[in-house]
Amino acid sequence: MNNTYKISGMTCDGCVASITNDLIKVNGVTKVAVSLEKGEVDIVTDRHIMLGILQSAISDKYKLHSKKEHAGKDSFKADSNKSTIKQLWPLFLIFMYLIAAVFLLNFKDWAATSAMLDFMGLFYIIFSFFKLLDLKGFSNSFRMYDPLAKRLPIYGFVYPFIELALGLMFLMRFQSTVALILTMVVLGLTTIGVSATLLDRKQIQCACLGTVLKLPMTKATFIENMIMLVMAITLLISNF
Repeated sequence: MNNTYKISGMTCDGCVASITNDLIKVNGVTKVAVSLEKGEVDIVTDRHIMLGILQSAISDKYKLHSKKEHAGKDSFKADSNKSTIKQLWPLFLIFMYLIAAVFLLNFKDWAATSAMLDFMGLFYIIFSFFKLLDLKGFSNSFRMYDPLAKRLPIYGFVYPFIELALGLMFLMRFQSTVALILTMVVLGLTTIGVSATLLDRKQIQCACLGTVLKLPMTKATFIENMIMLVMAITLLISNF
């Protein structure tokens, strides 16, 4: 018998290996194929095995859902949508702190150019920090949607350091034009991947804050990238 289930909670190849190892140990299971990109698992068995038995064999962080059970599928989507605001709260909080910090740094002698450079610098520093907390986990999640990371896995490991360097360049006003051009290239590529993921309606984890804070891939990720891109384009135009 061959059954395909939806599975939530996966973030990296380590999750795939863990689920595969746990399910293959279930009596009656002969083959397991987990797809991180699709969020699915194909299970071949020599007899019927209840979903509850399969669920109990894996970690509680992963949830199996029968593709044939429409009600269960709808319930999963409803729960996911209901918790989106709560999941994105860390991202909103970081942006509020960024805005407050930029205001405090510039309110005495306000200049839009200086404020945007400070915002972009602090943005990169903070976001690179979270990525570096779990570099391997970030790389695995990042290559699920970034076009370059998919083709060149090492890029996922280098990316947080690129962000850190760009952040320092903006804050120190060192080669700001070069940093702006690099921002357009780096975030432009990522935004293409984010857009494709959202259009395909794939439910995956956003790697913008690494894997420590488990954020879903939503329109907020696209907006976040576009804010940085618009700032970079605006500053480049004002420099010429």
